[in-house]
Amino acid sequence: MGKPTGFLEFTREYPQKKSVEERLKHYKEFVDLFPEEQLNNQAARCMDCGIPFCHSGCPLGNVIPEFNDAVYRKDYKEAYEILTSTNNFPEFTGRICPAPCESACVLGINQPPVAIEEIEKHIIEIAFEKGFVKGKEPNMRSGKKVAVIGSGPAGLAASAQLNYAGHSVTVFERDEQPGGLLRYGIPDFKLEKWVVDRRIAVMQEEGVEFKCLANVGVNININDILRQYDAIILAGGSTKPRDLSAPGRELKGVHFAMDFLKQNNKRVAGKKSVLADADEKVIESNMLTEEVLATGKNVVVIGGGDTGSDCVGTSNRHGATSVTQFELLPMPPKDRTELMPWPTYPMLLKTTTSHEEGANRHWSIATKEFIGDGNGNLKALKVVDLEWATPAPGQPAKFVEVAGSERELPCDLVLLAMGFVHPQHEGVLDQLGLEYDNRGNVKASESNYKTSIKKIFAAGDMRRGQSLVVWAISEGRECARSVDEYLTGSSLLEKKGQSLLMSFE
Repeated sequence: MGKPTGFLEFTREYPQKKSVEERLKHYKEFVDLFPEEQLNNQAARCMDCGIPFCHSGCPLGNVIPEFNDAVYRKDYKEAYEILTSTNNFPEFTGRICPAPCESACVLGINQPPVAIEEIEKHIIEIAFEKGFVKGKEPNMRSGKKVAVIGSGPAGLAASAQLNYAGHSVTVFERDEQPGGLLRYGIPDFKLEKWVVDRRIAVMQEEGVEFKCLANVGVNININDILRQYDAIILAGGSTKPRDLSAPGRELKGVHFAMDFLKQNNKRVAGKKSVLADADEKVIESNMLTEEVLATGKNVVVIGGGDTGSDCVGTSNRHGATSVTQFELLPMPPKDRTELMPWPTYPMLLKTTTSHEEGANRHWSIATKEFIGDGNGNLKALKVVDLEWATPAPGQPAKFVEVAGSERELPCDLVLLAMGFVHPQHEGVLDQLGLEYDNRGNVKASESNYKTSIKKIFAAGDMRRGQSLVVWAISEGRECARSVDEYLTGSSLLEKKGQSLLMSFE
């Protein structure tokens, strides 16, 4: 697709980024768009590879060579139509997806892969600019009502698809504005919130109703929803953070990463108060009763994933004295090994833009104790280096502490970014008496997304466990199709790997 010889003529290029000094002064996105010629050159690199493994690499099953070809031909309307046939929100995935499709790109065997994520972002931004994106209500309504609990990427995708199918959709969100993780978990320097607002406005124009400060199971009775709606989708995400039960955990200065990030996002949004009061605490989640700032502090982020990276970038913008990031596991390799064959997604060393802005990174290190100053405040961490043994096939990896490596590191603020264990059980899930799987997630089959209770479905991280935004969107779309089949007996909604747009050509 694209230009037959494009991959021989052009190399992979990246958009210009603002300097570190400039971008640390604000929370706005700092990656520029390609000029048109450069965009077309990047699309031209998509080769006629015969079997586009990028399809299987993408959790959404995006029809990637076809939209690259349309971009190369400068037919941006066609590119937009192809892209949105499988992805409701390319403006999100084009900014924050780790792009597993690129890891599966055939060109990536011996060259830098096609810049699929950037091309995707450019398609949707051009589409908005040219007026291709328009809210369109369905021609007919089915008379069926669906309640979606949670307005993160899974809930939004399910809502959009079911609305297209003609059902009346109401989204219940316990926070003040819709968006879930997109609004409250991801910093503005990666995803500005006008991008989320723009999409919500389109969905409202199409007929989706949003009810905020509506915490089902707390200030909204789940029995009322069961009576009033024909189907319910649970899309509340995986919100129970993994804790670190070391001595001194109760000291002031130790916080969960998502609490820190959420508070800062509300601060950036201009909310008068970012603290929880007695009433808000009942309705909102992950709210702190004290303001947490990294300004002038030695910050340690425990956890090496994207959330940890977001804490690094946010702490640097606060003006932290130092930022250090710990990872329990060994340092990943920079290139694929024989254990990471193409086209699988490789676990390689990832240096994010936040790391570029300044961070001391340490691997194979464990925290043994939080040390206080005698007045209840954190002053240091007791850490130890680890030595990992190569595991036998089928056996878990094991580590031992390196003798003599135990030491104390000065620290005023610790942010725990070690992932999430499962969704919050207290409230609506326990009230419903739903069955959980062995990891504590809502038990629902990937084939139909049905829970143990009739007419209740689950999608996204609440069902599969913590994952990627692109996987949440995929689950929301597939769950919507299952709900549509449940309500009507069949569904014309697109199924992964089965694009209606392409089948009618």
